[in-house]
Amino acid sequence: MEKSGMSPQQGEVLISEQSGMNQVKSVVSKINHVINTIGKWMFYLRKFVLAAPVVYYALQLAAMNNSSLPEQVGINLQASGEFAFTVSRGFAVMGPLALTFACLFLMFCSRKAMYAWAISLFTLTLPLLLLFSNLYPM
Repeated sequence: MEKSGMSPQQGEVLISEQSGMNQVKSVVSKINHVINTIGKWMFYLRKFVLAAPVVYYALQLAAMNNSSLPEQVGINLQASGEFAFTVSRGFAVMGPLALTFACLFLMFCSRKAMYAWAISLFTLTLPLLLLFSNLYPM
């Protein structure tokens, strides 16, 4: 230590600072490993994470329509105020639900999850449109 121009106390301080930096690097690398692991699992489970709220709201809307819609549900409201044709309540409830689940099935089969997921979000509007057109006709 004498040859480098440092006293023994300065050398000890330098060694303790280096060990402190090594501990900080170790903690940061562990935190980085945890974040990377969480990110990797979120990527693996992305389709399930995306599908969960869609399934929940699709089932909620189906239950709401099952209790709110009349026995015969009108489809395609004409300008005259009449419906072009009618279907049963069960078909009006299960049709949009089946369409939503079909989109989610395509999402699980596809490598590109976002396209089918976005379409399944738009299919959630079908039960609402059926409900509004049958409860509040123009």
